[in-house]
Amino acid sequence: MSVELPFAPVDDIIRRHADGLRVSADAAAALAERIQERGAALAVDAAAEAEADGRKTLMASDFGASEEELPPAETLALPVAPVDRIARLDIDERFRVGTDARIALADRLEAYADDVADGAAVLARHAGRRTVQAEDVDTYCRLQGE
Repeated sequence: MSVELPFAPVDDIIRRHADGLRVSADAAAALAERIQERGAALAVDAAAEAEADGRKTLMASDFGASEEELPPAETLALPVAPVDRIARLDIDERFRVGTDARIALADRLEAYADDVADGAAVLARHAGRRTVQAEDVDTYCRLQGE
């Protein structure tokens, strides 16, 4: 599976939580892959909800958000276009992904990325390293049951 998400915004998310630690390119790649897997899975669940409602368009509510609580797209670190491609990875092509759904998914994925990045930084510090590495991302996710 190719990763649809550019690494630069993912690297920025990790750096937000690294508090002066360095971030390896492998850590950004590992987190980008985890974000993509999570996004594709969330889209599959959202498509099931849309289908149950007799819709072919995924909406923000299918991702647990209302249009009123969505942040402006430009305030998100994760770009919406790659998130749209992630949403379409594992869903049937007859489904459309609404603009509000893309933003809702990007918001959920960014919150997930923030959590993983924070945990990975804690693990790097605990290991006595000055660099967040892919193993920190993988270990944190494994500890969370992923």
